[in-house]
Amino acid sequence: MGFLKMPTRYLFFTGKGGVGKTSLSTATALSLADAGKKVLLVSTDAASNLDEMLGIELRNIPTPVPGAPGLSVLNIDPDTAAESYRQRVLAQMSPQASEAELSAVREQLSGACTTEIASFDEFASLLADDANHLDHIVFDTAPTGHTLRLLSLPKAWSGFLDGNDHGASCLGPHSGLKMQEARFKAALEALGDPAKTTVLLVTRPDRGAIAEAARTSGELRALSLNNQRLVVNGEFHASDAADAVAAAIEAVGQQALAEMPSSLRALPQDRVPLRVFDTVGLPALRALLAADSGRMAAGKTLAAKPVGPFPGLDALADELVASGHGLIMVMGKGGVGKTTVAAALALGLVQRGKTVHLSTTDPAAHLAGTIGGEVPGLRVDRIDPKVETQRYIDKIMAARSPGLDAQEQALLLEDLQSPCTEEVAVFHAFSHVVSEGRSAFVVLDTAPTGHSLLLMDATGAYHRQMMREYEGRGATRVVTPLMRLQDAAYTKIILVALPEVTPVSQAAALQDDLRRAGIEPYAWVLNKSVLAAGTTDRLLAARLAGERKQMDRMAGGLAKRVFILPWLIRPPVGVVELSRLVAKK
Repeated sequence: MGFLKMPTRYLFFTGKGGVGKTSLSTATALSLADAGKKVLLVSTDAASNLDEMLGIELRNIPTPVPGAPGLSVLNIDPDTAAESYRQRVLAQMSPQASEAELSAVREQLSGACTTEIASFDEFASLLADDANHLDHIVFDTAPTGHTLRLLSLPKAWSGFLDGNDHGASCLGPHSGLKMQEARFKAALEALGDPAKTTVLLVTRPDRGAIAEAARTSGELRALSLNNQRLVVNGEFHASDAADAVAAAIEAVGQQALAEMPSSLRALPQDRVPLRVFDTVGLPALRALLAADSGRMAAGKTLAAKPVGPFPGLDALADELVASGHGLIMVMGKGGVGKTTVAAALALGLVQRGKTVHLSTTDPAAHLAGTIGGEVPGLRVDRIDPKVETQRYIDKIMAARSPGLDAQEQALLLEDLQSPCTEEVAVFHAFSHVVSEGRSAFVVLDTAPTGHSLLLMDATGAYHRQMMREYEGRGATRVVTPLMRLQDAAYTKIILVALPEVTPVSQAAALQDDLRRAGIEPYAWVLNKSVLAAGTTDRLLAARLAGERKQMDRMAGGLAKRVFILPWLIRPPVGVVELSRLVAKK
């Protein structure tokens, strides 16, 4: 791999969910450690599966990896980082502060915004020479939208703090943040230094992933991150030209690569072939980037055969329409096909005579491109963070300005320019969309798992705040967004996974997180099943045993309901193709 020849100190792996960022970043970190370097592998994804890949418990402090001398791994855990940040801020308050003042600050520091900035604070420390004993720091980032937000924060917070010393922000007294201004600026300089930082844009031979890599490349250049490389992961060449499924997979991939935008084509490029093994464990990770693709032999293959009684998306649409209205949330790991499933189910409900609002909370939304046209009875939009933030600022200024003088208005506006405002604004927009399910169908395509969990945290924090405010008010009734999500008659959670170890494990972990919040998933959708499509190709057949194992795992009690979507020879893009998936039989 070209990116291993003269690697910079900081290596960022980013890209659309499901393209293999974690596998490639972990294999890279392992390769560098095997070469005698001191390496720290850092996950910035709240839904990281590094623990499963490496067989160790992830912690918020560097943890040595057994069997890999020189390699340690660190997970920036949002909750742990937030609690540490809260304690630092509280410790800087005056000893004379009253309990009421301390309580007010604790409340200000309880939201998702604090979680975000605390995670960023941990991230920034690694870029500001706080870890100069290391040769390399490899970042396994969250899917693109969340990562762009993270990488933009050094500039956003440096700009916000510059000259802002009136002592309060959405984080409460921000002396704990002000003291980090030099660190934030050092992080910004490190990110923009091509001698220190390389961004590896990871994609698969897939139009959507390539398009997102191109968008990301442009946005990163706007942030002055210009030292970029492209890594194409999972390139497939059929071994049996007569196999329609294998031939179609290869043709789709090669066409997507041939149509790659010139901005990506100009970048230095590496290609990693599709492997027959799951990238779990050190031997598999070491083999992933090996020149000899024969390492980790396929072993026993499994001939294609019927996959059992799993119904399709048409049956799921039939079940959902029976409730008459409500919220349908499609959730899962990045890259598993949430947008495809959400769009298909929305069209299925329209086919069955319902009016539907289809929206998304994903910063890297693809809904409009997936639908590809207008459909009577279907409204398609997205929760745009920039639009929602400006709308929220305008609303607050209009409500509070009449009682303030010019200086106070300027201070209020300055406070609302904080990067935290975006998190609050997105939550308010999300709450509004959730409430629409009272009288119609709302299908919500969510952001990848980690980003969605932060939104769930905000929902929980708001619920707790409302319960405290309304406590003791007798018959007063308040219905929070969390209560609507917990209502199984109102909300149907659909978990989407690919038939591979990591996506199924992450969907299971997400299910556990939802259950702890009192939210019970309605069904699972197993997407892109090659086993269900049928194949005789040697390489694809070698992967079917693993796919069958994941199906058995889901059907064995992991999921209450399982619906299946086979790998499709025609890409499920556009109204016609999506409608075929949900057509009544």
